Amino acid sequence: MRVDVERDSGGFDVSWPKRFRFDGRRVEVVESIDRWFGPEYAYFKVRGDDGNLYILRLDEADDAWELTMFQSPSAEALATIRPPARPHGNGKG
Repeated sequence: MRVDVERDSGGFDVSWPKRFRFDGRRVEVVESIDRWFGPEYAYFKVRGDDGNLYILRLDEADDAWELTMFQSPSAEALATIRPPARPHGNGKG
């Protein structure tokens, strides 16, 4: 998914995202977690002000950004809630 990114002016070759917009939402970056580089791309793992984790990919040749991963802690919490176990068998002993 394409995103619009505003970068921090940190003086590096490829500076960290400061905020980004996608799907009508605006997310402020509150934590820069990790950054790694490929032959044509740079990846940034950040935490947004909404508490979610994002991995953003920068295509350096086109200066185009994409959202490649989104992780919501609240969705993870819901996924760990399991329904009560159902008894097996027909109940006859």
